[in-house]
Amino acid sequence: MTTSDRRLDWALGLGTVALLLLPWYRIEGGFFGLSWLSDFPGGTDVAPGLLQAVLHGRWWLAIALLLLAAAVLVRSLYRQSEQRGRKLAWIGALGILFLALQGLSISFSGWSWTITEKIFGALPSGQPSMGAGAITVSIVFILIFSFGRAECGVLKGDAFVVSAITLLVFLVAVFVFYPIASMLVGAFQDFDGSFNPDGFLGNIVDRSIWSLNCVIGEGRCGVAWRTFFLAIMTATGSTLLGLAFALVATRTGFRFKKGLRLLTILPIITPPFVVGLALTLLFGRAGLVTVGLSDMFGIEPSRWLYGLTGIWIAQVLSFTPISFLVLIGVVEGVSPSMEEASQTLRAGRWRTFWHISLPLMKPGLANAFLIGFIESMADFGNPLVLGGSHGVLSTEIFFAVVGSQNDPSRAAVLAIILLCFTLSAFLAQRLWLGRRNFATVTGKGDNGVHAALPRSVVIGVHAIVIPWAMFTIVVYGMIIAGGFMKTWGLDNSFTLDHYVRAFSISFTGDGIAWTGVAWNSFWTTMRIALISAPLTAAVGLMTAYLIVRQRFAGRELFEFALMMSFAIPGTVIGISYIMAFNLPPLEMTGTATILIACFVFRNMPVGVRGGVAAMKQLDQSLDEASLTLRANSFRTLRKVILPLLRPAITAALVYSFVRAITSISAVIFLVSAEHNMATSYIVGLVENGEYGVAIAYSSALIVVMIAVIAVFQLLVGERRLRRANRIAGSMPLSVAKEKTA
Repeated sequence: MTTSDRRLDWALGLGTVALLLLPWYRIEGGFFGLSWLSDFPGGTDVAPGLLQAVLHGRWWLAIALLLLAAAVLVRSLYRQSEQRGRKLAWIGALGILFLALQGLSISFSGWSWTITEKIFGALPSGQPSMGAGAITVSIVFILIFSFGRAECGVLKGDAFVVSAITLLVFLVAVFVFYPIASMLVGAFQDFDGSFNPDGFLGNIVDRSIWSLNCVIGEGRCGVAWRTFFLAIMTATGSTLLGLAFALVATRTGFRFKKGLRLLTILPIITPPFVVGLALTLLFGRAGLVTVGLSDMFGIEPSRWLYGLTGIWIAQVLSFTPISFLVLIGVVEGVSPSMEEASQTLRAGRWRTFWHISLPLMKPGLANAFLIGFIESMADFGNPLVLGGSHGVLSTEIFFAVVGSQNDPSRAAVLAIILLCFTLSAFLAQRLWLGRRNFATVTGKGDNGVHAALPRSVVIGVHAIVIPWAMFTIVVYGMIIAGGFMKTWGLDNSFTLDHYVRAFSISFTGDGIAWTGVAWNSFWTTMRIALISAPLTAAVGLMTAYLIVRQRFAGRELFEFALMMSFAIPGTVIGISYIMAFNLPPLEMTGTATILIACFVFRNMPVGVRGGVAAMKQLDQSLDEASLTLRANSFRTLRKVILPLLRPAITAALVYSFVRAITSISAVIFLVSAEHNMATSYIVGLVENGEYGVAIAYSSALIVVMIAVIAVFQLLVGERRLRRANRIAGSMPLSVAKEKTA
């Protein structure tokens, strides 16, 4: 029996088991709860696919059974050949298409589409969402399709590579594009799911969204323009500050460069709304600075912080470190020889900086601006804390779903507008940079020294960086101090009550009792983050391997589609997941699965880019040597590639873990009473005015994230490119023996 026959037999066996022994539909108590075994196999809700078709009137499932039987027949009648491969590929494709169509067209009450009801007539009963059996059979059809294509010689007949590409395309379609499509459809639907464009047409021209009254001085602008102008200002401010920080850290003699780099880490591991909360403690009506100015100079406390000004300050504080991380490598990468050539031609420092150095930083500046723009558009926590009556698109979407409006069509329209803004910026940036060449690092040696900055630039960046760094330190000092004060602004006496209330523990006869109010959401957050982090790293690095090492049709489109998901704001992801996964064919709302899926496919692009960058440094001869020694692609990836990608693995694990803990814009729509995340719980504390407990909880999360990041580093280890035996092998034999004695 060949390897091809063996793996095909495994797939067909798995499909047979799924049809005969696994519940076809979703189990309310959860598949792994095993409570369904008491009614298995005859119960309507827990019956496998075969019995659903035969006994419970769901005749359409017999088509899946027939397709699987056809695959078994092809396996029995044909030997491995291109002819068999074509037949298997067709069967797999038809199986995937059938399961998708029947899941979309048949809901709880019957047909979802009017046209199918006219063709086939009314159904006696509908069907719930897909369960373990249906999902397993779907994966089996994907494998059958992949194995068939491999037997046709696609990608040199490498079944592992073909299967990985097909599975990734399927997952991205289900968890990225299907939710977005559901959101677009939802904008034209009524509450009962029927087509009704009135909601879309009424909301898309709503003056509260598009009004430009602020331009002519007759009121405030609409929420779309407020969000857009805020994003432009935030992106501009964070990019300029990030550039100033990068210039100080790389091109000046500033003494505290390590301290500047430390400041770049703090906002990344800080929950996104905590900066806004710290600003409230400083400049709110009962803030430290506000009360001090009132006592000393009689300045009446005001609410100037609560609006676009406060949101802008909080966002620039939060996103400047990200711009700095993007720009520092770009600033260091400017070729010194080009600057020296400019000065050799008698150009002054200012002319060299303005016409040589700065233009070569355009890719980094464009990326930093894009990140700042998208992050501002997607930001939910800071506008919720500081927005007041000046809502932005992210908060308006939230209140359209969970507020008194209860208008899903309006939420979908606002999400579409938000998505159009971010995708337009993403596409504009790619088009602007796509035709330009900014390469400064070549194969030639470049040992020159960077040209000194103009004196005016040095003074200017120091004048910006030092006050801003001090302000950042004060803000984070407030975060730490706020957790130890009884009632900020009213009673500033020292207390540990907030930490005790959040994380108290008591010992009973049954063991430890987690009595603190934060423990439930804390353990849920840790569990979901620790599950999603390795999955995100695995999916991201596998995708990077396929993009770099394989050549297949649509590779560039596939890579672009993956990176485009980065441009989709978290708020849009949240609302689209609610609309897509609240009903059949995949119902996941209120479960941990929807949170894990959201984190994996929301954070995957970062793992992809990190993996692509790291893998391009590995010569392809390493793969070829392994394949020459008769190792397959999977073994080559596991034994050769992955050990050399440890830095990329660590980066992907750390980023995905931190983002799973600190995300709020998408999470706020997806949490439930049973699965409540830390950020969502802290937002609830802030809304109830429990600032002390909220800050205490946030501080504890920061400490935990630092500890887990260190553990990830220890578990993954470092990449080692030199080994002792190589050194010994290069020595004279007598010296090598002496070294090993």
